[in-house]
Amino acid sequence: MQQSAAIAVSERSLIDQAFTRASGAERIEGNRVWLLRDASENYPAWFDAIAAAERYVYFENYIIRDDASGARLADALSERAGAGVKVRLLYDWGGALGKTSGRYWEALRAAGVEVRCFNPFRLTSPLGWVCRNHRKSLVVDGRAGFITGLCVGDEWAGDPARGIPQWRDTGIGVDGPAVKAIEQAFARVWGLVGPAIPEGERRTGPVPVTGNVAVRIVASEPNRAELLRVDQLVASAARETLWLADAYYAGVPSHVQAICSAALDGVDVRLLLPGATDLPVVRAISRAGYRPLLEAGVRVFEWNGPMLHSKTAVADGLWARVGSSNLNIASWLANYELDAVVEDAGFAGDMTRQYEADLANSTEVVLGAPRRKRERPRVRRGSAGRAAVLGIRLGNALTAAVNSHRAIAAQEAGLLAGAGGAAIVVAILALLWPRLFAIPFAVILAWLGATLLARAWRLRRERISGARSEDG
Repeated sequence: MQQSAAIAVSERSLIDQAFTRASGAERIEGNRVWLLRDASENYPAWFDAIAAAERYVYFENYIIRDDASGARLADALSERAGAGVKVRLLYDWGGALGKTSGRYWEALRAAGVEVRCFNPFRLTSPLGWVCRNHRKSLVVDGRAGFITGLCVGDEWAGDPARGIPQWRDTGIGVDGPAVKAIEQAFARVWGLVGPAIPEGERRTGPVPVTGNVAVRIVASEPNRAELLRVDQLVASAARETLWLADAYYAGVPSHVQAICSAALDGVDVRLLLPGATDLPVVRAISRAGYRPLLEAGVRVFEWNGPMLHSKTAVADGLWARVGSSNLNIASWLANYELDAVVEDAGFAGDMTRQYEADLANSTEVVLGAPRRKRERPRVRRGSAGRAAVLGIRLGNALTAAVNSHRAIAAQEAGLLAGAGGAAIVVAILALLWPRLFAIPFAVILAWLGATLLARAWRLRRERISGARSEDG
């Protein structure tokens, strides 16, 4: 008995160590964490916390739209800034492009809010725009924190009066010692954009214990792949269940192999993705990757609402993740992301129940029947043949509707046909109008060359200046 207990303690210690090394985030005890569903729960919680701010408000988000939801945020932040609270807002240039007017930011600055833009496009860095700040967080007075997948916009809020449902999304509220880690993550990116937050502004000293929940705040940065390592570790460690939800899935081979291996080993692996999306290209990529997952036993579901924007995971009823990271290469390697890894049976139970409720509004994707290697029966091209085909399609549709199943038949064929057709069209255009392709290509190469020469010149000047300083 004592030996079994010792083995369990040793195993737990090894898992904790593996998580810490994979994520770069310490396990923080003593927190209270609660689940927030959709804008109807997230937005009110944010605005209540902002309204109660006494010292400072730190807010960052990838997309802040210049619409009714954005106006509500601006009013809340402006009111606190007018009351003498230090308000800092960080938005992403790529996320705001075409969505938010300059007048919106100017009005916030005029109200006393310090606004910074992350990584605006620069001619001297032609590929620098690839790196984005995709984080979504809020910290108030060092005592209340929020990590979420939601941006700020009317599509998240919906319009009940007009019958427009809100987007399905997930966030969490945190109070306790982990809030300090959320604040540190914000301060790090804020300092990359401009001067650091002054000494003495942020709360100092330990944050009081408020609960019994353990949290890791995983602040991913470009080229470090912290969350990819965490996701692969969870897939390797899961023994009974691994349920994932994602908005823009495009799995890389290592992660696909990890979840497929778990499914082949008997783990109940499920992947919930949007059925309708604001990025149809990503949906096509996602669907093209269904077959290896399904063949390994991973169950795939598509959400039947307007958009599923959640980025969550729950495993074995003990471990859960909520945050900004999607299961794709951009989130894993190119962006600044922020996720909370919660190790608590109570919270994981809430996540599990929410996932089951989401599955009730989803359609499961299944493999179609394999084609037999024999000649297909011919169908006459008359009206009777067309009626038979129509009847079969209608029957399949009704069956899928009743069973909430959709067979994956020709998703790969459709994607390959589209890609092949596009390649042929581009090839024909290149043959007919070679200058149409040569000129832009030459301009891009010249731009890149000029940028590299300019950087080399600056580095040489810095080296010469440094050498002179040492001689002096």
